Amino acid sequence: MRNIDELRTPAAGRVLEIWRQCREEAGDPLERTLLCNARILAESCFFEGGPAFDGWEAVLSDLTGRQMEGLLRRLAGEDVPPSAPAGAVNPAFDQRRFDALGKE
Repeated sequence: MRNIDELRTPAAGRVLEIWRQCREEAGDPLERTLLCNARILAESCFFEGGPAFDGWEAVLSDLTGRQMEGLLRRLAGEDVPPSAPAGAVNPAFDQRRFDALGKE
């Protein structure tokens, strides 16, 4: 993962604008979410005063889903340990919903 020494939370209006752009570009909800999150992180992550990523494509190519989630949680103001244990379980994960999405 790239060095990031500052996270700047975008304004709610900017997040909404990014979400609307992604909604128009991607029909699949998972793809839309990944694109939106990558764009938010590309605009929010900084190193030594400059952007840590050259764009959302760099976010997607450089970060894992777990790394993106951790940065987004930090942007939201949650205390997140730098690296979660490998066997960590997401208590909000709904296996039935996940299985149902695979059938659509």
